[in-house]
Amino acid sequence: MNDEASGRARPWWRVLRLAVVGLWLVTASVAWWTAPREQSYEQARADLAAGRVTAYEWGYHWDVDVRPAWFPNPTMASAGTLGPLFQWRTPDGRVWWTDTTRFDQVEVTGTVEKSDYSGPGAVGVAQEIRSAGLEDRYGEIRPYSTVLTAAGLVFTVVFLGVVVAGPAPVLGTRWFWFWLVSGVPYGLGLLFWLAREHPWSGTAAATATTSGGPRERDRGLLGFAIGAVAAILLSLVSLALHEVLGDRWIPLSNR
Repeated sequence: MNDEASGRARPWWRVLRLAVVGLWLVTASVAWWTAPREQSYEQARADLAAGRVTAYEWGYHWDVDVRPAWFPNPTMASAGTLGPLFQWRTPDGRVWWTDTTRFDQVEVTGTVEKSDYSGPGAVGVAQEIRSAGLEDRYGEIRPYSTVLTAAGLVFTVVFLGVVVAGPAPVLGTRWFWFWLVSGVPYGLGLLFWLAREHPWSGTAAATATTSGGPRERDRGLLGFAIGAVAAILLSLVSLALHEVLGDRWIPLSNR
């Protein structure tokens, strides 16, 4: 009777696991699509002149500390003067940025207050904004940060709810999975946990005893080490792929 009931329940848990993976895929896709990518100074002015800017902001450096827990989302910190970094969003939801100190030529017409900006390149962009009538689109460009943060919260609640409040994991201790999932970036540790531990089913338990007896579970120190090594390796791989494929395909999350 219990086995029959368990067999009926497991498909629902399988659907739940697939739902978590599906949410991860959607969140990762949104994070990749909306990640800030470097663009040329002339392209920034061209997008402004053509009205292909739905929002923009100024900054003087990237703030790498303010990020969702699961998917990096670098933000731009502002200062007293506007620039030299200029970031804008296009109608397709993509985000671009440029360093206004890297300009070829710019004509300062006096239509904006030069002292408000960090240099002639920033003044040139400001003139394009004024000419296109886009001053009202100024503001912080973080339209999808709430989505990424909410998805990360869902992942955290699901993971901690199962690992802390649920039955003891079979293949690793609670601390093993806590450190591994927390340490591996982009939520990849969560996928590894789902694939190896098979939560909400008896698959992991069956695997753990197939060798003739219960195996020793992986400990917290091992999970911490794996998480740290994986974070370093993924960072190096991202940098290498960025050099090969460029910012369009592999945008840097740590600028």
